[in-house]
Amino acid sequence: MRKILLAVAVLTVVIVLIYLRRGAEPPAVTAPNVSSLSVEVVQARRQLWPQLLSASGALAPWQEAVINAETSGLRIASLEADVGSRVKKGQLLATLASETVLAEESKQQAVVAQAVANLEQANSNDRRARVVGQGGALSEQQREDYRIKVATAKADLAGARAELQTTRIRLKQTRIVAVDDGIISSRTALLGKVLSAGDELFRLVREGRIEWQAELDSRQLARVQTGQLARLILPGGQSLEGRVRLVSPTLNNKTSRALVYVSLPEDSAARAGMYASGQIELGPREAVTVPDTAVILRDGRSYVFTLGDDMRVVQRPVEVGRRLQQAVEILSGLNEPARIVRAGGAFLNDGASVTLVQPQVAQP
Repeated sequence: MRKILLAVAVLTVVIVLIYLRRGAEPPAVTAPNVSSLSVEVVQARRQLWPQLLSASGALAPWQEAVINAETSGLRIASLEADVGSRVKKGQLLATLASETVLAEESKQQAVVAQAVANLEQANSNDRRARVVGQGGALSEQQREDYRIKVATAKADLAGARAELQTTRIRLKQTRIVAVDDGIISSRTALLGKVLSAGDELFRLVREGRIEWQAELDSRQLARVQTGQLARLILPGGQSLEGRVRLVSPTLNNKTSRALVYVSLPEDSAARAGMYASGQIELGPREAVTVPDTAVILRDGRSYVFTLGDDMRVVQRPVEVGRRLQQAVEILSGLNEPARIVRAGGAFLNDGASVTLVQPQVAQP
């Protein structure tokens, strides 16, 4: 009996020791939240931004000048300019063979000299007739004949001088010159070709000026005014700025669209025949803006991440509008006081925990 009681006592002591040992174990430690990214936050800003009107259209010369042959029957003797040549007004572009015209000029000079001599003779005869007629030796009819011969000689001289002037004009036309400053855009003149009056020889872009002919519909056209700033992108990726020079007063009957002519800077990469897209700046309008790095694109929609008090981010869909100078307009989907993740949203997911980093301030 004593052995049984001793065994029970020992067992009880063992159970008590096990229980006390378990109660002394430290509680389990809950793992802290692990931050996935360190971020900076910004708030949306209200700014006055110009309204942008998107358009596209062709690039064309401001004005073209056509240089034609003004005389016929002469061959091209020399060519002094080619496509791409930058020329000044009056600069020689080509010459025509002038031997025939020079011979005609010499002939007409002789005709003029003969007409001058005939007039002098007629005047001399008329003076003598007046002296003799005072004595009654000549009839009134004879005296009238001498006066008519003087008038006829004067008319012959005027005609000869006019023919000489015509020949000299034709001689001047053997020099083909630029009618204005510009750049030669085409050349159809061929060395040795015999010309007819009106044949096109050269075509030039006046002053080298190229403009953008933006196509707009009637609703857009009503918002555009002369002098507004326009920005366009050339096919090669270059950006250009210009000013609206002219707004077309009518629309095309077939397309119901009108042209807006935008002057571009000289010596730019713009070339006639290119097709470009761009935007025309209208009057300013208030915009809620965030840095463009804060907006990410997923599944065809735009999102921003906002930071809550629990240091977790929330993915919010937004509607974006205009873009200007590394910022983007938010049209809807965002409360302005919200803290917005400035960058790195592409590496975040909805509900992710982040660490807030204060932006560094430049030292003075």
